[in-house]
Amino acid sequence: MTASSALAGCAGRDLEHAHGQPALSREKVPGQAEVAAGADARLPGMPQDEDPGNVYASTMRPDRIAEGMRGARELVYVPNSEDDTVSVIDPKTFKVIDTYPAGDEPQHVVPSYDMRTLYAAADQEPAGSLTPIDPKTGKPGEPMPIQDPYNLYFTPDGKSAIVVAEAYKRLDFYDPHTWQRQDSIPVPECAGVNHMDFTADGKRALIACEFGNRMITLDVAERKVIRQFDLPQTPEGMPQDTRLSPDGKNFYVADMMANGIYRFSGDGMRYLDFTPTGKGTHGVYFSRDTRRMFVTNRGEGSVSVLDPTTREELDRWEIPGGGSPDMGALSPDGSQLWLSGRYDSETYVFDTANGRLLARIPVGNGPHGLTYVPQPGRYSLGHTSNIR
Repeated sequence: MTASSALAGCAGRDLEHAHGQPALSREKVPGQAEVAAGADARLPGMPQDEDPGNVYASTMRPDRIAEGMRGARELVYVPNSEDDTVSVIDPKTFKVIDTYPAGDEPQHVVPSYDMRTLYAAADQEPAGSLTPIDPKTGKPGEPMPIQDPYNLYFTPDGKSAIVVAEAYKRLDFYDPHTWQRQDSIPVPECAGVNHMDFTADGKRALIACEFGNRMITLDVAERKVIRQFDLPQTPEGMPQDTRLSPDGKNFYVADMMANGIYRFSGDGMRYLDFTPTGKGTHGVYFSRDTRRMFVTNRGEGSVSVLDPTTREELDRWEIPGGGSPDMGALSPDGSQLWLSGRYDSETYVFDTANGRLLARIPVGNGPHGLTYVPQPGRYSLGHTSNIR
């Protein structure tokens, strides 16, 4: 994000708070049993879950590589938002092997829905671009002009790409193959719209409003906002990464000013509670066996390791001498967690077995939404590694 968009978002913030409860409609709120009711309740065209009790079941084995990602070079891609480049790292040697331009202010490198292409999303307004990267070669193609793609997601049926136009408070729907715009949804109530995830049935998305201290819930098929939650922990909250729990019963939302994670119901319709983790809470990831949740604390240089069911802290990994762990991804076998160091021009590699820092690799300035390929799983919902 740019300083100008941040200031604009803060200036336009609605300060009315209702402790996470205001609703934009009076529709019946479904219970958890209805949310997990099976195929009939799913977004039409969405793939069936391999395990109804675990939305990430297809990502648990490193040999389960999607057809589109087979043959991909094992590489790590780091967008450097202040240098307008992507650094490419060989994870076997921990060395940068390539660096190339990727638009003005690249924020995230995102696998496409079919995982055949990576996109470096660069959001410098008033223009912006998506730079396609071939995961089989590691090389970029010609940038495509797309307005303000701060982040990029895909609907669970694979029919639309969702460009998160943060500066314009808009969600733009595109055909993910032709990149012709299908629809544009203004979200004026969502200053700093940035991260999202989808319910287990694919029908709704819970979306963070970084500069509005709130969350909104989107009906994916109807393409309209149906709920709004003002976050209660602090009036200066800044919600960030948003992830569905493995069992599909909860959403977790990192908040870098509240210094912890909010919990919402898995249908995206109810605020539940808050768990403190550490200063500058930013990213949320799950271990390959889905028994641990890794939460990055960017403001204090640590990673909180939590039980994703109870939120109990199981461990805390500290970066020696400090750091700024931000966004990232697991290695295919889950033995390593790779994270960008947002304010330190470096990338961190943690051993997920014991939390030991294996490497800190110099990259460009302002490293942000890092991704690692290949990844196990069937399809990508976007962001750096939201794969199911």
